[in-house]
Amino acid sequence: MKHLHYLFLLFVVAVTAQEKTTLDYFLPKDVTYNKDIPTPKSVFNFELGEWHANYSEVVLFMNTMANSSNRVQIKTTGYTHENRPLQLLTISSPKNIANIEEIQRKHLAITESNLSKDELEKLPVVVYLGYSIHGNEPSGTGAGIAMAYYLAAAQGKEIDELLENTIILLDPCLNPDGFHRFSTWVNSNRSRNLITDSNDREFNEVWPGGRFNHYWFDLNRDWLPLQHPESQARIKSFQAWMPNVLGDFHEMGTNSSYFFQPGVPSRTHPLTPIINQQLTKSIAKYHAKSLDKVGSLYYTEESFDDFYYGKGSTYPDVNGSVGILFEQASSRGHAQQSVNGILTFPFTIKNQFLTSISTVQAAYEMRKDLINYQYEFFNKARLDSKSSKIKGYVIGSENDATRLNELATILEQHKVKFQSLKEDMTIKNKKFNKDYSFIIPTDQKNIKLIEAMFDKRTQFKDSLFYDISAWSLDLAFNLNFESLASLNQAGSDLKPVLKKGSISAKSDVAYVLELNDFKVHKLLYQLLAKGLRVSVAKKPFIHKGKTFSYGSLLIPSQNQKMSATDIYNFLEKATNEYAVDITGVETGLTDGINLGSPNFVNLTLPKVAMVVGDGIDPSDAGEVWHMFDTRMQIPLTKIDIDHIARTNLSKYNVLILVDGNYNDLGKENTQKIEDWIKDGGTVIGYNRAVKWLSSNKMIDVKFKSKDLVAKNISFIEKDDYKGAQVIGGAIFETKLDLSHPLNYGIKNAIMPIFRTSTLFLESSENSYDNPISYSKTPLISGYISKENLELIKGSVPFNATRKGSGRILSFTDNTNFRAFWFGTEKIFWNSLFFSKIM
Repeated sequence: MKHLHYLFLLFVVAVTAQEKTTLDYFLPKDVTYNKDIPTPKSVFNFELGEWHANYSEVVLFMNTMANSSNRVQIKTTGYTHENRPLQLLTISSPKNIANIEEIQRKHLAITESNLSKDELEKLPVVVYLGYSIHGNEPSGTGAGIAMAYYLAAAQGKEIDELLENTIILLDPCLNPDGFHRFSTWVNSNRSRNLITDSNDREFNEVWPGGRFNHYWFDLNRDWLPLQHPESQARIKSFQAWMPNVLGDFHEMGTNSSYFFQPGVPSRTHPLTPIINQQLTKSIAKYHAKSLDKVGSLYYTEESFDDFYYGKGSTYPDVNGSVGILFEQASSRGHAQQSVNGILTFPFTIKNQFLTSISTVQAAYEMRKDLINYQYEFFNKARLDSKSSKIKGYVIGSENDATRLNELATILEQHKVKFQSLKEDMTIKNKKFNKDYSFIIPTDQKNIKLIEAMFDKRTQFKDSLFYDISAWSLDLAFNLNFESLASLNQAGSDLKPVLKKGSISAKSDVAYVLELNDFKVHKLLYQLLAKGLRVSVAKKPFIHKGKTFSYGSLLIPSQNQKMSATDIYNFLEKATNEYAVDITGVETGLTDGINLGSPNFVNLTLPKVAMVVGDGIDPSDAGEVWHMFDTRMQIPLTKIDIDHIARTNLSKYNVLILVDGNYNDLGKENTQKIEDWIKDGGTVIGYNRAVKWLSSNKMIDVKFKSKDLVAKNISFIEKDDYKGAQVIGGAIFETKLDLSHPLNYGIKNAIMPIFRTSTLFLESSENSYDNPISYSKTPLISGYISKENLELIKGSVPFNATRKGSGRILSFTDNTNFRAFWFGTEKIFWNSLFFSKIM
């Protein structure tokens, strides 16, 4: 009987999964639709939710809507890394669409506090609907398809009134590359008779999965750093409109239900106004009512948060808007078993579609409240800045134009204004060179966003975070930063323009340059790739009164594969691209070490591979790949962990092991890597890779740890207690030995480091083996438990170990976090080029 019962259940499951849904399944029943507007099926040749539309089909459908309806405009806002178009639909009444530029101009005037009360009351509300920023969370884009059709085709007085008072910005897919990768996977593994067993290949993507973009980045963490074209296009659209409400549509685990914000109240960033959360709560009632009609279960305020301003649902909150996160349980395919029964792809789309409608409906009915809130947000921000003693911030360095320019580019995209510095200045022993610094005045409309960008705090209401607890951009870029009581030193408005380098003269002896600028390593690679001899100085030297510090580079003019004239021409051309000053010397007789000194060490061209694949952290690996490929244009071979056995490692002299589980390599492959190191290879390892290297006795390091004992903690508090020991992302102060090759080109002996791991390395008894160490009071910004704060004191984030003729360089944490941690990226490049002298 048990077997018969089980077979009956499987039959029911199969029948339920096979039920074919039509467009009527999604759409409101009390509305008529314009028959001249093409349906999704007429474009795709399948019903919505029957298959996963690939991104090309999404683009086709959205263009069809724009060509078929005078309510819809479409614009290509940019292109992804894989050259897919990023599209934004503007949807409203035909009258509004015909006058859209004037409406946009007036709406932006809200943020300048330039409109009268009567003018405010006449303005339409602006709603931004953003779908599927994680590519394997497809119900969002499915809802976007349904929403585009509904808004284009629905007829009646109610929809006409709504569109007359509402501008909808519909972003159908925020991550086209990942979305296309995922749709290809699930469609290619779909059975004609749907399989709902979670063990089926359909529901288990191969690494790295469709969540990420081309370079395996989580684009929902890039709203603030803006390191990718998808994010840059999105923020351009956001800043061009400054919407009143933004809906950010996601998916979560298959066994979940449905979540919409507010999130956990105690985890809201203090810069977010209380009224913002009150408005979010009011809007939530509309979602509840909409889902109640179809019996979909949901929850609020029990998970997720509004803390890190680099997420889609939180970035709006510091821009006078209301950001709302939606999380739908994911079918991760077409139909899958869950604890709540069979979860179908159409059902997930329907929930997201219903809350899309409720978002627009709420914004329409709360139009005056939302517009007034936005007006008061910017008006209060302006008044607060005028009354504040802080009139601006000065930020910069002594000698790195590229890092400063990269930050300036981010600020400009966020519509932050900044001005030149009239002359050099020093504040609290921090030097600001006028050529490498700028001033950010506080009297500008985006002052709250500016405060969020440079926010630093160590006290929190809650000890749990959905994402990082610190991200200060000045610390991320390792730039000096101070507040100003006046703008006396402020000059004219600036745009990001990279300072050009210079070359003093043609030389038949040699050229020397310091390692100051961020992109010097890119130039160094190009020189080595041309077969030129380049050496690095282990000690400082002086030429004509100019001191060249540790790590300065020497390029001899003679006995090279290029003539002295060709070398000069190449370097002269390079100064147009790189902000480096190159000195042509007429003699090798310099003060300090001479140019023929044994303290100049010849460098080797890096030939680099990185292990990727199952068990490896895709984000960490993607950050390295992106850094090599887009910033330095250095070839990087990505070797799947399953292919190590048949890979000839002798082709490479550097192997990168990012955070991940390497235990599946097995004994033979582990020995293969160790032998390669002994023969002269360099391994650069991070986080769990360091643990793996230690457990296989390739490095001899000691880890600091402390057994935790839960006292006065109830069973229900257990998860929170353990969660509080996680370092979700905080910033710590370290001290540097500037003579160590790891720190070449860094001028300040204090450096902020970002960390997320609880891996603590004991410092070496020999102080010279500790090029970076945490200070006695290391916490600069972010959350860390008291127990972990004690462990981090006296620990080190880096270790260099010699193994035969090779080296193993171990980092506890990612030096290239999310591609915007420019301040510690230099130590990565130093580890790549200078490992043999560590």
